[in-house]
Amino acid sequence: MSFPVVERVLKKYTQVKVPLPSQKCSVSRVKVLVQKTTEVRVKDVFPVTCSWLVFQMQQLDEKDARRFQLKIAELSAIIRKLEDRNALLSEERNELLKRLREAESQYKPLLDKKRRLSHKNEELVRALRRMENKLQFITQENIEMREKAGTIRRPSSLNDLDQSQEEREIEFLRLQVLEQQNIIDDLSKVSVYLLTWMHTKKSILKERDMLLRYRRQDSLRRKKPFRTCRPVVETFFGYDEEGSIDSDGSSISYQTDRTPCTPDDDLEEGMLKEETELRFRQLTMEYQALQRAYALLQEQVGGTFDAEKEVKTREQLQAELIRYQTRIADLECVLSHQGQDMKWIEEKQALYKRNQELVEKIKNMETEETRLKNEIQDAKDQNELLEFRILELEERERRSPAINFQYIHFAEGMSPLQMYCEAEGVTDIVITELMKKLDILGDNANLTNEEQVVVIHARTVLTLAEKWLEQIEVTKSALQQKMLDIESEKELFSKQKGYLDEELDYRKQSLDHAHKVRTVHHVLEITHVLLYYEMQFCPPETGGKVSELLTEQDRDSLREAVDQWKRQVLSELRERDAQILRERMELLQHAQAVYTSVKHEK
Repeated sequence: MSFPVVERVLKKYTQVKVPLPSQKCSVSRVKVLVQKTTEVRVKDVFPVTCSWLVFQMQQLDEKDARRFQLKIAELSAIIRKLEDRNALLSEERNELLKRLREAESQYKPLLDKKRRLSHKNEELVRALRRMENKLQFITQENIEMREKAGTIRRPSSLNDLDQSQEEREIEFLRLQVLEQQNIIDDLSKVSVYLLTWMHTKKSILKERDMLLRYRRQDSLRRKKPFRTCRPVVETFFGYDEEGSIDSDGSSISYQTDRTPCTPDDDLEEGMLKEETELRFRQLTMEYQALQRAYALLQEQVGGTFDAEKEVKTREQLQAELIRYQTRIADLECVLSHQGQDMKWIEEKQALYKRNQELVEKIKNMETEETRLKNEIQDAKDQNELLEFRILELEERERRSPAINFQYIHFAEGMSPLQMYCEAEGVTDIVITELMKKLDILGDNANLTNEEQVVVIHARTVLTLAEKWLEQIEVTKSALQQKMLDIESEKELFSKQKGYLDEELDYRKQSLDHAHKVRTVHHVLEITHVLLYYEMQFCPPETGGKVSELLTEQDRDSLREAVDQWKRQVLSELRERDAQILRERMELLQHAQAVYTSVKHEK
């Protein structure tokens, strides 16, 4: 029975409109169906239909349970993997955090160091700028000094030197005079500017006073009445003042002259105002220009301007100028007087030249002495090295056998293998023909693969043997050349050894002579002491001798002292000879050790 039939049956008997699930329905819908079917009245439903439904639901539940179990297993495996991955990521995160903290701890001192270095760099840049400015200033001064030095000629004598010194002093005084004159000029300019400023200020004040006075007079004039009070006379035409009877024109002219605002007065007043305003503007502009010039002068001179101080400094500078001028005149007079005694100047010049020559000779002798000392030290070091090398070569020559190489020269078209075969007595084999035959056999198709491989191997062996023989011949020639070089070096060392032996014998003789001289000197000292004793205590008139004064015991003690001294001298000589022999034995042992080490290395 299918699901639609069950649906119809349920609709018929339960009268409940519940849609049954299709074959593709989900588990939730099936559970809802089961819940709803339980609510249906069971007594009206067929038992067969209920059992079938239960069976179908059990089958569906089992399949879904299996499927869900598989899905749960898969999801649990995925969850396990994700948990492992999460654990690894957390470990990596912790490690990265730890590295980040370490990097931050290392980064902070670097930041501080960078900040300090940047600050130091800025300070160095500022110092560099200051040094550049200083360098520019020094170069400029150097150029100026060179220009000045170019003008000064080099002294050729002591007189010229004195004259040049005096000329330098005069030049220095002149420069000081010029500087003082420049300062005086600047101060005079400042004083002129101040005088002009004061004059302009006075003129401006005068102009202001004039303008104020004019305005006051104008205001007073306007305030006054223009007609005077005169007695009135009654006439035929009416009332009139006295003195106005002469003519109508006179009265008219008087009235016109005294009117307050005539056009001529207005014009004159306007012209005066314009002129005063223009003059005032010009004066203010000049005043501002003078103020600016005064400010610039203050900046150049430095500090505030004090008139009394400037006057004092000006007087002081003028006094110094007069004093320097008198000193220059005195120096010029002294120079003129000194130039008269030419003989003294020539003697002084010759003495100065002689002193210079002696100083140069002393310097040359000192340099020559240092050079000779260095050469002697180098020669001593070279002698020691050559002695050691001679001992080493003698030991090597004694232990190494003679090597005899035969020179084999290759002809054109001849291989070293052919020459070796001919040297061994094998003349039947020709290497070039053999190589050609091997090439032909290698290319022959009638041979088997093994035979062709054997032929190719034989040819490669022959080529390698030829190359090896070439290398052997090259090394042989190099060794022969090295042996020739060693023999020439040996001859050179033998010559140097002869020279060194001669020098050693000479040194021995000089040492023996020095020892003899020492002994003779010692004996002479003893005899001198004895003679002095005889001269002091035994005068010639008495005729006494030292031997007569000494007793037998004293003679024995003196004889023993002389024998002891002889033994001491002989022991010193033996010790010196033993020390020389010991040093030579040490050098020989060292040379033997070096030779054995070189032999083992080869």
